[in-house]
Amino acid sequence: MGIFNHQKPIKTIYISNISEDVWPFISQMSDKQAWEYEIQENARLSDRDLLCFSGSDNTIMILPTEPNPDFLDYFQEMFNHQNFRILVPKIHTGEICKDILNDPQIMEEIKIAANSTKKINLTAYSTSWQFLDLVTKLKNEGLSVNTPESPEEVDAWSVNFFGSKSGIRQLAQQGEVDEPDLKMGDGLIISSIIDAAKIAAIYYIKDQGVVLKTNKGHSGAGLLIFRKGDLPNDYLACEQKILEILKKENYWDKFPIIIEEFINPKINTGGGFPNVEFKILKNGRIEFLYFCGMRVSKDGVFNGVEINNEVLSDRVATRLIDTGFFIGERLKHEGYVGYYDVDFIATKNDDFLVTESNVRRTGGTHVYQTALELIGKDFMIQTFILSSNSYKLPKGLKLTFNELNQKLKSIKFNKQSQEGIVIASANLLTLNTFAYIIFGGNEKRAVEIEKQMEQLLTKP
Repeated sequence: MGIFNHQKPIKTIYISNISEDVWPFISQMSDKQAWEYEIQENARLSDRDLLCFSGSDNTIMILPTEPNPDFLDYFQEMFNHQNFRILVPKIHTGEICKDILNDPQIMEEIKIAANSTKKINLTAYSTSWQFLDLVTKLKNEGLSVNTPESPEEVDAWSVNFFGSKSGIRQLAQQGEVDEPDLKMGDGLIISSIIDAAKIAAIYYIKDQGVVLKTNKGHSGAGLLIFRKGDLPNDYLACEQKILEILKKENYWDKFPIIIEEFINPKINTGGGFPNVEFKILKNGRIEFLYFCGMRVSKDGVFNGVEINNEVLSDRVATRLIDTGFFIGERLKHEGYVGYYDVDFIATKNDDFLVTESNVRRTGGTHVYQTALELIGKDFMIQTFILSSNSYKLPKGLKLTFNELNQKLKSIKFNKQSQEGIVIASANLLTLNTFAYIIFGGNEKRAVEIEKQMEQLLTKP
């Protein structure tokens, strides 16, 4: 599937391997329906990755599922790409790099893209072990594979270690002397569900709240937040209730469990959950990309971002960026290359605690790239951005991409005014979910456009 084909050399091959980033976790899910939904949701979200290449020509994207043709036309109209092609493996298992290896046609397309020089640039959403295995096998077939957004195989342990809840906690404990602002909330790393239930009950009885995280969950799965009234106040009953909940899913007993104090965020500071994103280049340079406020649900599920220079004060932004650079230096020291971010929670006493780090592309990377292309490098000053990756359409409303696009025609992004909505995915509509990016001249305008969007969606 191609948008335009001007027969110029391919510069980059990108693989959307969202599920592979958390494959050990997904493979341990007890509920097979939930397991299948997780894989399908990630596959349908992959067309959002088109926006990560909104300013890139001469690219092949390998996605786990076919993008909607009308969405491709929409994408092409907005960004006018040259020589931009999409490939989809015949079989989708969730492990797309394995699917590529088992698809002779796509393997041949990769070799053709390498042309007579036998050189290719290969990138991915995450440096998974499946991705590294694909790189190795392509090299064994005589190709010279450059991975500009991935560490070398010997250093690839850094992805899973620092991208895990236990890894970032260990980094924080080791680095607090050199970087006093690198703090995390009170917490422990536990290896068994029995001990986890006992300790979590102590936290809950004492503070009327506790948070449990599996080492590397995804989209709210593997995260339990208990607030006042959620659990019994009697210790033994509380312990038993937590244990019952943990026993419902295999992954709680397969991976380390992180128990943390429950913190009510200070919502008027970056939405309570500020974030900074960076990229480490092959030459070792660490690039700061943007800061934002994360839009997080009550259950702790990441939904999207708010980006603007005024989302955080200069003092807070400087502090969080400095902490992000400190973590980046440690990642670089261990050989990591590629995207990473740092998530924080803003506390009521104006402190900022690290909650996790994603050592890969993130749920905001496509927003950043789209803003660069549509607004320019000063986008954090010139526009206010709101995004969502998982807006649930009104109950009973089923829309095709064209129907959605028509409904939102009056607020469609306008290149002259630099305001309006960009549809970020079409395939998610099959799950009654809508992903978008909104650009406004200021916060008030962005919120107005989002409210207009909601009104238009509720109209018959």
